[in-house]
Amino acid sequence: MKHARKDSNIGNPRRVELSPLPAAIAALCGSLLVAVPAVGTAAPDSGISQQTMNFDIGAGSLSDALLRFSEISGQRVLFGAELVRGLVSDGLNGRYTPSAALQRLLSGSGLNARQTDSGSITLEKAAEKPLPSGAATMPAVTVLGQAVYDANDPYNPAYSLPNASTATKTDTPIMETPYSVKAVPKQVMEDQQVIRIEKALQNVAGVVQESSSAGLRDSFNIRGFSTGNDILFYRDGNPVPQNGGNAFSSKRDPANLERIEVLKGPGSLLFGRVEPGGIVNLVTKQPLAKPYYSLQQQFGSFDYYRTSIDATGPMTKDGNLLYRFNGAYESAGSYSDFVNSDRIFVAPTLKWIIGPRTQFTAEMEYQRFDETPGAVVTALSNGSSAYLPKFSRNLTAREPGWNSNKGDRILAGFNWSHGFNDNWTLSHRFYYTGINADVRDAWLTGLADVQGNVARGYERQLASTDNYFTSMNLSGKLDIMGLKNTLLIGGDYYRSDAKDPFDVRFIPGNFNLLNPVHNTVGFDDIDVNNRVTFGVDNSTAWHGLYFQDQIELPYNLIALGGFRYDQADQFDHLTNLKSGNENRVSPRGGLLWRPIPELSFYGSYTENFGAQNGINGAGGILPAQTAQQWELGAKTELFDGQFSATMAYFDLTKQHMATPDPNNTLLMRSIGEAESRGAEIDVSGELLPGWRIIGGYSHLFFANTTRDVGWDGGDGFQGKRMPNAPHNAGSLFSSYEFLGGRLKGFKFGGGITALSERQGNWNNDYQIPGYVLVNLMASYSLNIGKAKLTTQLNIDNLTDKYYFAGSNTGADVLIGAPRTFLGSVRIEY
Repeated sequence: MKHARKDSNIGNPRRVELSPLPAAIAALCGSLLVAVPAVGTAAPDSGISQQTMNFDIGAGSLSDALLRFSEISGQRVLFGAELVRGLVSDGLNGRYTPSAALQRLLSGSGLNARQTDSGSITLEKAAEKPLPSGAATMPAVTVLGQAVYDANDPYNPAYSLPNASTATKTDTPIMETPYSVKAVPKQVMEDQQVIRIEKALQNVAGVVQESSSAGLRDSFNIRGFSTGNDILFYRDGNPVPQNGGNAFSSKRDPANLERIEVLKGPGSLLFGRVEPGGIVNLVTKQPLAKPYYSLQQQFGSFDYYRTSIDATGPMTKDGNLLYRFNGAYESAGSYSDFVNSDRIFVAPTLKWIIGPRTQFTAEMEYQRFDETPGAVVTALSNGSSAYLPKFSRNLTAREPGWNSNKGDRILAGFNWSHGFNDNWTLSHRFYYTGINADVRDAWLTGLADVQGNVARGYERQLASTDNYFTSMNLSGKLDIMGLKNTLLIGGDYYRSDAKDPFDVRFIPGNFNLLNPVHNTVGFDDIDVNNRVTFGVDNSTAWHGLYFQDQIELPYNLIALGGFRYDQADQFDHLTNLKSGNENRVSPRGGLLWRPIPELSFYGSYTENFGAQNGINGAGGILPAQTAQQWELGAKTELFDGQFSATMAYFDLTKQHMATPDPNNTLLMRSIGEAESRGAEIDVSGELLPGWRIIGGYSHLFFANTTRDVGWDGGDGFQGKRMPNAPHNAGSLFSSYEFLGGRLKGFKFGGGITALSERQGNWNNDYQIPGYVLVNLMASYSLNIGKAKLTTQLNIDNLTDKYYFAGSNTGADVLIGAPRTFLGSVRIEY
């Protein structure tokens, strides 16, 4: 028995396939809809609003026309996919009442519209013969669901998406996935005016921001474990490094993101050598067959200006060649002294539809950055972070003109797929990523004393990285012994060559955090005898083969199982050390029970093969990281699939974590084991028409180092809580949009983000205080001809709370932004 599964294509609602019925009853299924009395085509007394409004609906499929009608009128239209399959509409243009507009759209279709008790409009077949006298009445075979948008529709208003590919690399409903996965759709990012990915991830339970490279690099903590390694993000399911060697690089621009999916827990089976806390998968905007254009201008506090563009559509008359272009230019000051940024991002994409089952897509991204590190405070040695009188003080002693981070990042690649039939598809991807960065950075060398005094250093880096990735997948569906199987067979290869020379010089004397005195000492003025040079020059390569099977079992059970084989090599060109033939088989499996369409229960076990750790103090390469996770959870999907929630309990253990060697902070050592146990709840969707929410809460019962031998033979970090792992963290954002009446087009909303106290470093020498932030938003949209104009204002940190966003697991703590205003004007066509 297969329960409600929402299709991602326009106009396909949820449907239910019933288990075999007695033949006499099954014969009635084709005419069950007449059991609901029809009242004729919508009329003025049907309850539908009679206020006239402008309708601009093009000719085409009836399902598309009804979706456009629902968007314009604010009326929910409920219909089954089979009911409208193959029906077309002549479209509509002009001012009509919704009742008259719907009547015109349904003209000649053989369908009637009826108002339901909930205020929605249901479509039914007209002129059907009644059931014979005494015949049994049964529920409809087709579940009437709210008309749904394509997941990639630019006008999709959803806060919750029914399907996600990150957990399985197949288009599987989240309700049928035995893992915790959360999607942050485009509409959420627009309502919150997301200009950095960290803001979007605040909507996901268990994801906490860290500080890396004074806030220049993206870095997160998921389920207690840091994900701040080189491969932080995945792009459309493929690893895309963000950083050049150890250089600062720059945060990834979100201009071409359709949504962000987060798979909680290990994802090694499908994604290779990743951190076990979770996978952050950036799903990009793809070319569309229907033209769409958007131009947005944002402006805000601290001289912030950002212009972005989104354009897509066909390039040929036959529609076989599609394009999409996303771009953004950003210029900004900062609340922090001596900090500014200038960034350019462009992302063109071309898609060639070779045939009904074959496509080829070429993609590119280019990001140019010229920015300075942000405001970081070094913790005091008395166990606290320094509270200072104003947000703007740059506590890292970043002198005027000293600090800069310049460089670029380019991605070029292609993917193609071919469907042999309706069941089997072969796909292939290739990506190249190149990163170059010229970094000049003044920094504080450790914890300050109780008077605020700390030594300083100044460094230069000239980093470059070349990365290559390719993968091939064969996916298909087949019946084995009467059971439906969804198979995935694939392999991938990844190589990275990184160079990052360091020239570090230590500045004589101390810098006082509480009474900073800045100077203009140049890099070349520092005594070269007080100098350290070292660098990164290594090559890493790994390849993997994987197999996965999803099986639909009797009694509404779904099983998922698979395994991956990895083989990895690492070579350090500076020391001529090589770690080769590291290999491992990593299994995972899960079982999900969906007793009713609205509820699922699941359990899963996953193993993970992580990244190499680098060079240890004895001159050898550290062993690769491994991890294991048990997870139990429940999921629900309500209100015609418009609202979803996931609750999960997990136990995650990781071995061979790398931490700085206390005897030489330029090298690493491997601790024995760390473990996190916790519970999470994620919610998202539409509770009532126009009222949408998204948020989550996580509680880490335990997030400690459980086994470690220190450099002196003692316990080292054993028993210490991991940094940036709060006991409690959560967020909730809600918005309400008026769908009709005089206030139609007006939207307002707000939310909170809260974290409890966290440990700042591995030794638990200081704590980062907890905080609660309040955010607000308001927007107004109106149609001007065929265009849609939206004005918007967001206020973040409404109460002007002084807080710390996270640490770099060492001594540096990133200062959060004060009250910030961000306005926007966007026109779409």
